Amino acid sequence: MSFTKSIITFLACLFGLNIVFTQSDFESLGETAFALNTNISSDYKINFALRSRYYLYQDESFNFENRQIDLVHFSTFSIDYNKSVSFGLQYRFRESIDGSSNELRVTQQFNYTKKREGLRFGHRIRIEQRILNEFTIFRTRYRFALDFPLKGQKLDVNEAYFIGAVEALLSISKSISPEFDQRTTVQIGWLLPHQLRLQLGLEYRFEAFNLNTEKRLFVLTSAILKI
Repeated sequence: MSFTKSIITFLACLFGLNIVFTQSDFESLGETAFALNTNISSDYKINFALRSRYYLYQDESFNFENRQIDLVHFSTFSIDYNKSVSFGLQYRFRESIDGSSNELRVTQQFNYTKKREGLRFGHRIRIEQRILNEFTIFRTRYRFALDFPLKGQKLDVNEAYFIGAVEALLSISKSISPEFDQRTTVQIGWLLPHQLRLQLGLEYRFEAFNLNTEKRLFVLTSAILKI
């Protein structure tokens, strides 16, 4: 499938170009997640997730240090076969871990998907209100993603799949200057029996690149169970 190979090559080049960095402004973190998905009806589904984030590399040295724990819920309502809206709540625990502010996050989301042979394209728009101890950040996000099975055009049990995404973010608050971020993500997943998916990947972030760019590489691991 030449079209698929072209997309993989494009994402690999984009991701590779993003990982040109100097050690002085680079950090690496790990993020491990476990999620439960269930359909309440044909038009309504819910998701619960527990995520842990931890430092792997900072201050020009490797070390392991917990950073935060997130509890996440999303309710998703289908508009038609390829459009949906979601509403999310997230609570981030940091104060008791590294002394930073805890956070309550409220999210509104619109998602549009389209399939072409074995490929699925997705456009996602999110609006978030990040409520911290001292101030609130309003953030808008746009993500373009694609996924496809690595064998054939249909994903079967015990087979692998690829996910790639690029995302742009804008954060605004009365207390801080507007901040632009960019993220690039690549992941490999496996569909296992009993509707369990395991995913492993990397995400590279340019944070506040309009102000004082910070570069972070995330190592992502996740398990997603549909019940």
